[in-house]
Amino acid sequence: MRSPKLAALELRRFGRGRLPRAALAALLLLPLLYGALYLWSFWDPYGRLDRIPVALVNDDRGATAAGKKIAVGDEITEGLRGSETFEWHEVSAAEAREGVENGTYYLSLTMPSDFSGRIASSSGDSPETGALQVRTNDANNYIVGQISRTVFSEVRTAASTKASRSFLDRIFVSFSDIHGKTEKAAAGADDLKGGIGKAKKGSKDLSDGLEDAEKGSGKLAAGLKKLDTGAGDLEDGSRQVSEGTQTLADKVNGVADKVGPFLKGNEKEIGDTARLVADSAAAIRHNLGTLAKTAPTAAKEAHTASDTLNGVYKARCQDQDLPLPDAACPELKKAKDAAADVAKVADDVDTLVAGQDGDLKTLDKHLATLEKQARALADRSPHLSEDLATTVAGINKLDKGAGKVAKGARTLHTGLGTAKKGATDLDSGIGKLGTGADDLEGGMYKLADGSGKLAGKLHDGAGQIPDYDKKDRDRRTEVMADPVQLASKDLHKAPNYGTGFAPYFIPLSLWVGAMVAYMLIPPLNRRALAAGAPAWRIALAGWLPVAALGVLQTVALMSVLHWAIGLEAVRAAGTVVFLFLVTACFSAIVQWLNARFGAAGRILVLALLMLQLTSAGGTYPVQTSPGFFNAIHPFMPMSYVVDALRRLITGGGLGPVWQACAVLTAFTLGALALTAVSARRRQVWTLDRLHPELSL
Repeated sequence: MRSPKLAALELRRFGRGRLPRAALAALLLLPLLYGALYLWSFWDPYGRLDRIPVALVNDDRGATAAGKKIAVGDEITEGLRGSETFEWHEVSAAEAREGVENGTYYLSLTMPSDFSGRIASSSGDSPETGALQVRTNDANNYIVGQISRTVFSEVRTAASTKASRSFLDRIFVSFSDIHGKTEKAAAGADDLKGGIGKAKKGSKDLSDGLEDAEKGSGKLAAGLKKLDTGAGDLEDGSRQVSEGTQTLADKVNGVADKVGPFLKGNEKEIGDTARLVADSAAAIRHNLGTLAKTAPTAAKEAHTASDTLNGVYKARCQDQDLPLPDAACPELKKAKDAAADVAKVADDVDTLVAGQDGDLKTLDKHLATLEKQARALADRSPHLSEDLATTVAGINKLDKGAGKVAKGARTLHTGLGTAKKGATDLDSGIGKLGTGADDLEGGMYKLADGSGKLAGKLHDGAGQIPDYDKKDRDRRTEVMADPVQLASKDLHKAPNYGTGFAPYFIPLSLWVGAMVAYMLIPPLNRRALAAGAPAWRIALAGWLPVAALGVLQTVALMSVLHWAIGLEAVRAAGTVVFLFLVTACFSAIVQWLNARFGAAGRILVLALLMLQLTSAGGTYPVQTSPGFFNAIHPFMPMSYVVDALRRLITGGGLGPVWQACAVLTAFTLGALALTAVSARRRQVWTLDRLHPELSL
């Protein structure tokens, strides 16, 4: 009898009474207990978190930041109440603590009284971090504690982002303020640059003016020196003339009776002396004109220089709009004071000349008279003896005029000596002022260059400092408060928790279905064994009934998962066909273990199931398991089944599917071959078979 017919006869046994039919129904529905029912129980637990009671404690008193009242605790509370994360219960701190302890609440979230104050401190001098307080109790439920850590991490991130936005907004406002202040500073630097430019021009004008003044003072000093020398000569000559005329007058008056002979013998000497007096008087009159002309000019130029320096000092050192550097003003003040002293000396000279104006005019008049009389005397000297009386009167008059000339020459010489010293001091002072003015001009050039660079740098700095409007500031604040976002993209996302775990529980249920099936169906067909059929036919006859039941179990399981629970496989048809191969493989493996080891084989089937479940990576990645499970992972068929079902149900490349098909086919053929070997051995009866040591 062929293997398919033997398999059909084996299945037909289940239709001979109520109990066999019930057993067959149980075989078909058993995978639903492990697959559909288990997946249904936690199909979408994250979608029902709003049913988990959680205590919420808001002790936050609020705070004030930048003149505004903030209450971060109230904002978070309002946001949590509007969310569907947990079933929030606002209670006191004591109620929350007691509720978490006795299991009324799975956990609690507390916002302390200083929560807002700590967040607001980010913009103050002593920033502090705010802390959300979470209390969990793993004795209530460990998974809820794990879920809460993820949820509250998001709450913490949201609160931190809000605090960061407030802090960063102030920073960007400060940037705008700094930009505005820098622009004002740059504008002020431009004004300073312009003022210093004017000051630089003024210092140059001052330097040029002092240079001209120095030239004039030099000329004045030289002229006064010559005048002083001439005045000295004049004083000496006029004194000698006065003494000579006095002596002459004394002699003439003393010896009037004897003058006739005397005049007659000295007519030539008298003529020469008179001519000398006339020439000296003419020279003195010429020098008096030069002094009178030069003194006012020198005084005027000295005053011009002093006024120029005084104006520059007042404009550059006392005017607060265009101040000079601190180092320049003292030097300019010295120059101003020195120029004033020079002007005073020039005034003294001018005053001397002006004060002696009457004497000078009188002196000039006397000199003119003396010159005239002396020349007349020189002209009349050959006839003096003839006109004694006239001569005596003239000599007395000449003596009197010569005395006045000598006195005026002495006064003039003294005044010109003082004027010469003042002019020398004036020239020296103006020279020093010129040097200071040159230094000032050089410093002003450097200052002007530095102010220009300062203005340029301030303009550059203002251009580099950002100036954000409100819209741009809000956008940048939002980015800086949360600069790194997780751009998560799930290539093949499982829509819920149950879909993600279906690749793990479906093969579990099919393995259990095959395991229970071989509890009711013998792994080796007794008829075939009794008839001495070939071993491979015996193996197929024992495998086909369970494989057929596995196909029915797969159809029933996938129908319930899809239509009742909502499992949506990306490749539904491929999933079902692949599961047919899975149940065929599992049936072959379970058949061999039962055929080879008998009653002990059922224990081995259960042990192999546990090894596959722990090494398949159905929940956590197998890499997170101890090394033993990593070592056996590649040798367990369920490892390949889980990987393939993930690609078939949620999508992705089919490489693991084809690999799993090859591996499962190899396991199926290998198990059937081993079962055939076991069948061949079963055809030989031994004492162990007649009296087994263990029977289940």
